[in-house]
Amino acid sequence: MAEAMRATVASMLRGIERYNPENVSTLERYLELQARENTYDLEANLALLKLYQFNPTAYQNSVACMILMKALTNLPHTDFVLCKCLLGQDQMEHEDIKRIMYLHDLLEMCQFRAFWAQKHEYANLTTPIKDFSESIRKYVCHVVSITYQHIEKSTMCLLLGGIDVSALSVWVQKYGWKETEGDAGYILVANQEETVKTKNITEKIEFDSVAGIMAACR
Repeated sequence: MAEAMRATVASMLRGIERYNPENVSTLERYLELQARENTYDLEANLALLKLYQFNPTAYQNSVACMILMKALTNLPHTDFVLCKCLLGQDQMEHEDIKRIMYLHDLLEMCQFRAFWAQKHEYANLTTPIKDFSESIRKYVCHVVSITYQHIEKSTMCLLLGGIDVSALSVWVQKYGWKETEGDAGYILVANQEETVKTKNITEKIEFDSVAGIMAACR
């Protein structure tokens, strides 16, 4: 249903119609579908926050929280910052908004163990978002892939939220990594020799372009 609604919303956001306050209910319903079906439309969510700016009486904190939580699932992109900038100072002081900001800080600082340890305390925020944990694990794998050449399996399991070794193997295959033998072994994330490539730079300078300089140096 969310994908079917995407085209309708896209046409709704063209031109001046983008700022029609009557669109609020439609965009809120579309956001609920995004959360339920694990789809994502940043432009529509930003448009909804902008409409809240222009129509403060229509603002719903639960909707703003859901937008921020969906933005978290799209890390490492900067969607979260874009959404946060459309919230007013009073809205930022709400307890749930503060809690989401804290979760974002943990993820931005790669404090993944602390994030998973405290995730259960935010069930009211994470439960409505389908596959929220899986989306965060994708972000963790992205960070690991650009940071490590190899990592212990036990450490990787913890970074992914305390999953077991069999579940870890699914992520290893998904990202094309390699496992060493045994549960206590390592995951080979990247080979430095394969990732670093030399590049030859050839500079071509015409004589006419330096003739003036050479003449001045006489």
